[in-house]
Amino acid sequence: MDFMTNLIPSFGNIAFTMLFFVIALSIIVAIHEYGHYIVGRWSGIHADVFSVGFGKVIWSGTDKRGTVWQIAALPFGGYVKFKGDSNAASVGGDENVISGRDTMLGAPLWARSATVAAGPIFNFILSFFVFMGILLFQGQPITPLTISSLPGFPVSIEQQLEPGDRILRVEGVALNYPDGFLAAVSDVPSQPSVEYEIERNGERMLVRGPQPQPAYVQSITPRSAADDADLRIGDVIVSLNGIAVYQFGDLITIVNETRAQPIELVVWRDSETFTTTLTPRLMAIPQADGSMKDEPKLGIGNGGLFFEPATTDVGIGESMKLAIQQVWFIIKQSLNGLKQMIIGNINTCNLSGPVGIAETSGSMASQGTLAFISFIAVLSTAVGLLNLFPIPILDGGHLCFHAYEALTGKMPSDGALRILMAIGLALIGTLMLFAIGNDLLFCP
Repeated sequence: MDFMTNLIPSFGNIAFTMLFFVIALSIIVAIHEYGHYIVGRWSGIHADVFSVGFGKVIWSGTDKRGTVWQIAALPFGGYVKFKGDSNAASVGGDENVISGRDTMLGAPLWARSATVAAGPIFNFILSFFVFMGILLFQGQPITPLTISSLPGFPVSIEQQLEPGDRILRVEGVALNYPDGFLAAVSDVPSQPSVEYEIERNGERMLVRGPQPQPAYVQSITPRSAADDADLRIGDVIVSLNGIAVYQFGDLITIVNETRAQPIELVVWRDSETFTTTLTPRLMAIPQADGSMKDEPKLGIGNGGLFFEPATTDVGIGESMKLAIQQVWFIIKQSLNGLKQMIIGNINTCNLSGPVGIAETSGSMASQGTLAFISFIAVLSTAVGLLNLFPIPILDGGHLCFHAYEALTGKMPSDGALRILMAIGLALIGTLMLFAIGNDLLFCP
């Protein structure tokens, strides 16, 4: 029963966690299935049922085209049942209507392929618009960096910066963001405060302020040691194992040295300090050569500015470009992570199942609206990518059947389809059980 002991506190408020898991999953599934539905409709294929969820129907309505729209009691998926289908997976069909042009199996190959591919593509489109919307909403820091607001810091850190200050240099090095930011801060000495050259009300001056990258918690990785210990965004790490930390790099150095040993943290929050003990967990970290490596991490994120910068609007074109880059980055990292697990560079604890995803949903929701919306975008891309895997029962498997039909001029036989679908179901079921085992038993 040890896994239950680990599971219960990590869930925290189970109702809160499940609520946001259902919200995230329902949005992603609805968009995915709507992709199938609308492209099928455009292609001349009639949909009998559009369902969000499985099982007992709790609400339904029929539109003017004769499609039944419904919400079912089990909100862990959904489907579109097209005319002539014998089941929601569009495998097999009703012999009385299968040959009709408005059925899934009787439509031209191009129409069927477009309809199948539309589900994952709509997941990518959802991610694209979310990332684009966030960029348009948040804007980007103006140059030179200008302080809009400052977080609180322990009194031991000298703080003379003020909102409205334009930061020109830190310790004599230009603080160009984002291109030159990391280069500028990498050689800053590790000490409680550093010298800033600023422009304030048109006058240049030198003031003291926190490190450009202090040990300030800007984000919390879901299901990490920091998440389990209830660290919060805005916390400042004062020391680790009695060693004072001033830069975020100090924290990384100490964690790398201790590896998987417990670390005592002194944390400053809202003008008070408290002590907590965390044990770093191995996380898959991309390396310079494109591989991944398991490294000990607390799950504390800090890679940007410790203050809220003044921003300017991002143009539509620039936001579209950056959103596409973000979706492509997630796809590449997901595929690379899977490859690294297969070849053994990183452990399989990096694969989460529904329990882990639910826990992550709740954690991201607790970090704020934008964090949760960003999580939906990331998860939507992952769902779209997973559905393109060439596994029977997934959309990618159907596309493989269509490719076979394009090459041979005929569909696989019903017997072959049944066998392949059974294999696909077994593969997905095994993967799901393995992921749930990770969530509950092996990597709680």
